[in-house]
Amino acid sequence: MKNVKEITITLEHEEWEKVLKKAFNKIKKDVKIDGFRKGAVTWDLFVKKIGISSLFKDAVDIAANDNYDKALEESKVVPVVEPEIDIKELTEDKLVIVYKFISKPSVKVKEYKNLGIKKEKAKVTKEEIDAEIENLRNRFAEIVEKEKGKLEIGETAIIDFKGVVDGKELEGGSGSDYPLEIGSNTFIPGFEDGLVGMKIKETKVLNLKFPENYVDNLKNKDVEFTVTLKGIRKRVLPEINEDFYKDLGYDDVKTKEDLDKKVKEHLLEHKNKELENKYIDEILKKATETMEVEINPEIIHSEVHRMIHQYEEQLRMQGLTLAQYFEFTKSSMEDFEKQLEPEATNRIKERYLLESVAELEKIDATKEEVEEDIKKISEMYNMSEDDVLENIGGIDMIKYDVKMRKALEFLKNN
Repeated sequence: MKNVKEITITLEHEEWEKVLKKAFNKIKKDVKIDGFRKGAVTWDLFVKKIGISSLFKDAVDIAANDNYDKALEESKVVPVVEPEIDIKELTEDKLVIVYKFISKPSVKVKEYKNLGIKKEKAKVTKEEIDAEIENLRNRFAEIVEKEKGKLEIGETAIIDFKGVVDGKELEGGSGSDYPLEIGSNTFIPGFEDGLVGMKIKETKVLNLKFPENYVDNLKNKDVEFTVTLKGIRKRVLPEINEDFYKDLGYDDVKTKEDLDKKVKEHLLEHKNKELENKYIDEILKKATETMEVEINPEIIHSEVHRMIHQYEEQLRMQGLTLAQYFEFTKSSMEDFEKQLEPEATNRIKERYLLESVAELEKIDATKEEVEEDIKKISEMYNMSEDDVLENIGGIDMIKYDVKMRKALEFLKNN
């Protein structure tokens, strides 16, 4: 590919020996040879007793690092991913290193104006308002003990139960004071339905059958459950009144009509955000579909690993590790990488599109815009402006982000 540049660096004789001695001096203090105190061994003795090849790994690392700037300057490119380093030849007298630098590929943007995409207008129905109010009532529902009456769907039964299969007690099939929400389908088919209508302190025997898709040793088997209902809990929804409005934190809501209005505003805000994101996705999709760019696998791989790192951080905040995620999902790092490749490719294309639009339309970030952005981030995260710059990657990164947002605004409005 045209955006790949390979630079070969060769170290021979004295030049390579100098690097080998540098590697020797790095480990010398830890070298112990019989007859010599630790760290006192000479170069010649080390080569004779241990062998020069034992220094190759460290010496290659030193040589690759020391010659990186020289190779980069010779390549005359701005790499967009970490360069690959390949050792073509390695002997006692010679080292040949090949640096593979990958720059941004050529991008040709064709259609990005007048794309004919219309943004949908958000609408909220009375049914949606009523449903959201019911959700809020359920969120603030109080769980109370039902003193009398029969167990109904939606209530929680407190039960003792014991299962018997083939005349023997079912392993893991018993429990005491177990809370079971009726209608949750937690137990096998027929169990919860069989409890509906029971009264507190009543005991009932349920003759059921394990389903076809159950574990091998139990599927299709008959099972007998003896169940005692010890208590019933039910959810009591709050009345729609001023106490409810205060619980919601709506100090300015005094009537049901006020609540309807407030809920409608929130639903409209949420829908508008969703429709805005959908609108942006459709614009970017249509513009990138006509864009000509050949993206190196290495660039996609780098983006995939950046996404994995972000996901790892999210998991860490939940107290989980990537290894645990793979265990839960019965997957592997290789599966995860393949899964992320399409999204990573789209992200790269969208980034290249916005960069191209900014260049074509001469869009840039002003000093004032950059300063305002730093100030906003500082206030949002309660950080000093210096800390913001340090954590985000410097003023150039802020400037880039502002420029990309302006390019996106251009696409939305043209």
